[in-house]
Amino acid sequence: MDIQLTKIELVRMILDLENKSVINKVWALLKKETPDFWITLSKEQREEIELGIAQLDRGERIEFNDFLKKVS
Repeated sequence: MDIQLTKIELVRMILDLENKSVINKVWALLKKETPDFWITLSKEQREEIELGIAQLDRGERIEFNDFLKKVS
């Protein structure tokens, strides 16, 4: 079976599930198999994100439209 068809069938099966315990097990399995995006980022990318969060925490923000004008 083609991977796309397999995924569609899996979604159908999940949607038909009524057993909360089974749903929780599927959820836990998928969460375990999906790597945290943070660890896929480079050190520089993580530092940039942390810097941005720190700036926001200090109230250093600009309006989105102003940002667009600045970068265009």
